[in-house]
Amino acid sequence: MPAAIVYTQRATLPDAPVAQTFDIDCTLDYEVRGPTDFVFQIHAHDGMEQQVLGESMVITPDLPRHVYADPGIGHRFMRLHVDSGPLTLRYRARVQRTVQPLDPSAPELPIAELPDDLLHNLNPTRYCESDELSQVTQQMFGQLPRGLSRVQAIVEWIHRNIAYQVGTSNATTTARDVLASRAGVCRDFAHLGVTFCRALNIPARLVVGYARFDDPPPDFHAMFEAYLGGRWVLFDATRMSPIDNLVRVATGRDAKDVAFATIYGPATMLAMAPLVTTADSAG
Repeated sequence: MPAAIVYTQRATLPDAPVAQTFDIDCTLDYEVRGPTDFVFQIHAHDGMEQQVLGESMVITPDLPRHVYADPGIGHRFMRLHVDSGPLTLRYRARVQRTVQPLDPSAPELPIAELPDDLLHNLNPTRYCESDELSQVTQQMFGQLPRGLSRVQAIVEWIHRNIAYQVGTSNATTTARDVLASRAGVCRDFAHLGVTFCRALNIPARLVVGYARFDDPPPDFHAMFEAYLGGRWVLFDATRMSPIDNLVRVATGRDAKDVAFATIYGPATMLAMAPLVTTADSAG
């Protein structure tokens, strides 16, 4: 897979790769009322300019589990079967991220020059109706200079025009819904960014991971990437956490590919605490 490059919303951009180490401490609590199968995506991605230096997973009660990696992009899934009762997972990891310099002149690539394995990132998906929003996207952004600056204009528009409001969207909310309601949470901001980019023939995809922010309470965070200048560039229209501080967990076409938990059975989440700190500040 192509390497990823990071767009940081800082006054001064790095002119050389910058490495930073993060500590992850994620706890999930469930009440399981009958036989249930879980598929979790909470392991930090080992690759894409980040390296897992060490990790552990403690499951209470201690149950058999199976971890496997997506054969294409490499993020990890964990399968778990629970008959009933309380369930707690605690995942801890130390991860080093390397932020690459940004090329301000990174261009959009013609479709004919895109790698074969990225073409699906041009297509509309369940949550990103780029075909249905094509006309409005062209009206809003079609005349802007092509390249990084156009995607930055998309990010700026979303940040200024979509309100971050918990409770205004749900698991079925799409980019078109968000554009109509002008409100949502991080995954909605990311879906809209993906949709606008695809409507302009810029490959785009969703990224989820651990991020450092104080308000709202800790949660998994969603951003999006656009393919520019032959690399993936990361953006966050919420601007809730520095992009440099995102520890990637999963990457996909939209939210259905990157859910941190998929549950097949009668189980209820009781609490979640996905925490990330810099290694230097960890207590």
